[in-house]
Amino acid sequence: MLPKVTISRHSCSESTNLENFQALVDEQILTEIRELARKLAGLRVCHVNATAAGGGVAELLFRLVPIYRALGLSVDWRIIHGDAEFYRVTKSLHNALQGSAFAFSPEDQREYLSHNELGGVELETDYDAYVVHDPQPAALRAYMPQARGAWIWRCHIDSSGPNPQAWKFLKPYIERYEAAVFTLESFKPADLRMRRVAFIPPAIDPYGTKNMELPPDLCRRVVADAGIDLTRPMMLQVSRFDPWKDPFGVLEAYRLVKRTKPGVQLAFVGAMAGDDPQGWDMLHALQEAARDDDDVQILTNLTGVGSMEVNAFQRAADVIVQKSIREGFGLVVSEALWKGKPVVAGKAGGIPLQFPLGQERFLVASVEECAAQVAFLLDNPDAAAELGRAGRERVRREFLLPRLVRDELRLLAELTRA
Repeated sequence: MLPKVTISRHSCSESTNLENFQALVDEQILTEIRELARKLAGLRVCHVNATAAGGGVAELLFRLVPIYRALGLSVDWRIIHGDAEFYRVTKSLHNALQGSAFAFSPEDQREYLSHNELGGVELETDYDAYVVHDPQPAALRAYMPQARGAWIWRCHIDSSGPNPQAWKFLKPYIERYEAAVFTLESFKPADLRMRRVAFIPPAIDPYGTKNMELPPDLCRRVVADAGIDLTRPMMLQVSRFDPWKDPFGVLEAYRLVKRTKPGVQLAFVGAMAGDDPQGWDMLHALQEAARDDDDVQILTNLTGVGSMEVNAFQRAADVIVQKSIREGFGLVVSEALWKGKPVVAGKAGGIPLQFPLGQERFLVASVEECAAQVAFLLDNPDAAAELGRAGRERVRREFLLPRLVRDELRLLAELTRA
């Protein structure tokens, strides 16, 4: 049996009570959620992904599963079996879906398919719906022809221009599903042929540990304990250590800012995901590149940085940077804007979707643009405050958890004809 992720019944206690969202979102959304949940009561749903820790998918599922259970659905979250070689192969496949070079040998194909086949043997067949996330377990459907229920493939990455060889390999497996979900319409590969394709952006949980309100004194204490000088400004990037997040570009932008603002500091905060072996190489390379600069701090979950510490860093930062080159959505952008913080971010994937109208100048396409906008915000606190205020309102209206719950319940209701 595929391993099941255990989530305490007390997890997300504030989030599981819809009444707590009444002051944040339109009542119409909450009313629709209640009605959909009534129709879907008892529905058995299985989510499958590659890891229970690190990365946006695991973070979303940790918040969503308890909510669906509280609404009366029977929801499990399971992890496909993987080893170091499988994760090496699937990381290459993940990058290739975002357009990188791809060499998928017959041995790689066998490695990928053998783990999916094993998952198909071990996954229970009596769920009413299966939601399979990203490329790692995408071939599961092909190995479970006997399984009833609706099958949904949920793609969290920007697959608008996939490597042709990678997409040729994956496409037949994806088209076995009843539905596919992408963050944006532009992410759907042009030749994908499916009965149902939906476009559903992710969302953040304002009551989760990473986004809950924290006392300013606590935030200052957390960042000071990590080596940040509270008397000087801080740039911050929160992300996995991934080439698509362009951490070296952020480091270069920081160095450009430092020419005119020698007191500026930079913090990288990231989680090491179990299915991302490339992250270790990136982390070590970044540590080496910043080795001689005491004003650069690189922190991970392996050194005691969890959701609470990320929250504190985001609230204490003067400017938050998310200089992605490719990005499925970038939950950290909504997290930062929800906290009223100014953000300078890459003009990539789902990031522009989150920015408030009129603030597009802070979407950048180069190191130089990034440095210039960070410097501008440090020099203009009123502009920084306005970006944060407008960003928080944009997130409140479009990127809080109830909207995501409603959209996913709508799709489940449609596919199961509830």
